[in-house]
Amino acid sequence: MSEPLLRLAAVERRYKSEAGELPVLRGADLTLAAGEIVALVAPSGTGKSTLLHLAGLLEKPDGGEVFVGGKGAGTLSDDARTGIRRTTIGFVYQFHHLLPEFTAEENIALPQMAAGVSRRDANARAHELLAAFGLTGRETHRPGKLSGGEQQRVAIARALANRPRILLADEPTGNLDVGTSDRVFAELLEQVRGHGVAALVATHNPDLARRMDRIVTLQDGRIIPA
Repeated sequence: MSEPLLRLAAVERRYKSEAGELPVLRGADLTLAAGEIVALVAPSGTGKSTLLHLAGLLEKPDGGEVFVGGKGAGTLSDDARTGIRRTTIGFVYQFHHLLPEFTAEENIALPQMAAGVSRRDANARAHELLAAFGLTGRETHRPGKLSGGEQQRVAIARALANRPRILLADEPTGNLDVGTSDRVFAELLEQVRGHGVAALVATHNPDLARRMDRIVTLQDGRIIPA
């Protein structure tokens, strides 16, 4: 059996508060295989965003380890962790966080150029992704000229621009109406499954969750099957 692309092993995370330490994760375990899409469904305040931040190497666990491609990330330098995020992990958030002064094409090209891709190749990849998400003809539009669904599609395309092996999404369609959410999510599934990406998607939408390969939840700081 091949090594999972992402593995969280007994991950712990605690935050300090006026009342003392607040444990959020208490030994969470999770594996993600190539081409697998896992839904993370849990009430607000249970640690979903914290889990995604640890999985994406944005935070370090207080215990346990995060393995990316079979390699532990706990002892890596900040520069090495940044390098992994830039080339291996894609992020999608509920609110698109597009750069308002740049066009749709530029928003997708810039992360690639930051990773060393030439402007020409980055623009070509941006065009390819915009077409895949039904946004041909919108390349030169800035975010303010795009609908909410179009902005989120650009954000998903941006997350996939560097061909990540792992995609982490935090309520990626939570800010969209039902019809738009369904279309955007269908495009996300097609892109992820078509390229063998391992994806962890936090969602409150049970209909979207059922379209994924399996569902997990957080209970008492641990991950369990839903």
